[in-house]
Amino acid sequence: MTRVIRPTPLSALARHTCAARLGVALASIGCLAAPLALAAPATAAPASTAPTRAQAGAAHATGTQGTETDRATTDRNTTDDFAVGDAAYVDVAVATLWSKPGLARSIDAPSLSNPVDLRTWNLNLQHTADREWLSAGSKLETQALFGARVDVRARDGEWAKVVVHGQPTPRDARGYPGWVPARQLVENPDFGRRLEQRRRAVVTDRTTWLSKDAAGRNPSTEISMNTSLPVLGSRPGRVRVALPDGGRAWVDAHDVTIRRPGELPPAPSGQDIVDTGSRFLGLRYLWAGASAFGFDCSGFTHTVFAAHGITIPRDSGPQSRSGVAVERANLRPGDLVFFAGPGGVGSVHHVAIYVGGGKILHSPNSARNVEIVDLDHFDVTKEYSGARRYL
Repeated sequence: MTRVIRPTPLSALARHTCAARLGVALASIGCLAAPLALAAPATAAPASTAPTRAQAGAAHATGTQGTETDRATTDRNTTDDFAVGDAAYVDVAVATLWSKPGLARSIDAPSLSNPVDLRTWNLNLQHTADREWLSAGSKLETQALFGARVDVRARDGEWAKVVVHGQPTPRDARGYPGWVPARQLVENPDFGRRLEQRRRAVVTDRTTWLSKDAAGRNPSTEISMNTSLPVLGSRPGRVRVALPDGGRAWVDAHDVTIRRPGELPPAPSGQDIVDTGSRFLGLRYLWAGASAFGFDCSGFTHTVFAAHGITIPRDSGPQSRSGVAVERANLRPGDLVFFAGPGGVGSVHHVAIYVGGGKILHSPNSARNVEIVDLDHFDVTKEYSGARRYL
């Protein structure tokens, strides 16, 4: 019997309010479109950009090429009829967690379906006000990558409240909480066992494509850096992986690193952290973003460190209280620097990676992209509040 756990209400933990640095009155931003009921799943289609060796559900590939029928006939031990207390796995490229059901607008539909279309969602959010709406009242919580484990804590019709493993937060010791469309999750114990027992293909490029055939001629899903999938086999230049829904797919071997169970990447230097973060220069900010399709400030730092096998808290406030404190005069590349209220007092609302030479690398706010800027020029109101070292 499954015991129903009723989550204790918690006040929203301030991730950061970078938009306030531009004088945006977030509380005054109203809903820009009517709330959206969950739409029927969209038809799968590759993103508008042609698949390359940048960083696919896919079919069970038999021999040289798989077919759509393979998805129905492979090792399918899955269900989307999960209950409170069950473990489930993310079945879309990136699942976006909301603070409660029913908040989404029509322009957010590409992020709610299965499959998702995050590039179209980004195009829908071209206007800064549409992105700021997501942060007003913290409508979004975080994101979870394809294949990530979540634990179901509650159900509300077509929505499930989950906690995401691997994103530490003081809000819930089990993982980062939020609401996600239930259609984006799947229960598959076989997939979970494979994640634990088999070698894993971990995406190390910004994104890569899953393909239905070994030659990569039929890409189906673009997945983000840090996505981790069980390895089923390989051939020159290609790796065959298991999918959360019981299907199988192929991925470019150049875009992934194969790791044994429990194996971590080599310990990084501070410059390694800077170099990994710099690969996202020019990527547009997304509140609660934690994938290669868009980051908020702490989702950016969390993702960069995770790429090197280092798990840090998900949000900027907790990040500022972990690690080792560092004086400003002793900053090194890879250190995290934090910003609070004027004079550096009050709650931390922003985090950046120190690059060296007085510069920082960060994802600042809804109007801007991942960038490298001079720390003093950015901090015109003297909000610098300290630094932490995790290496």
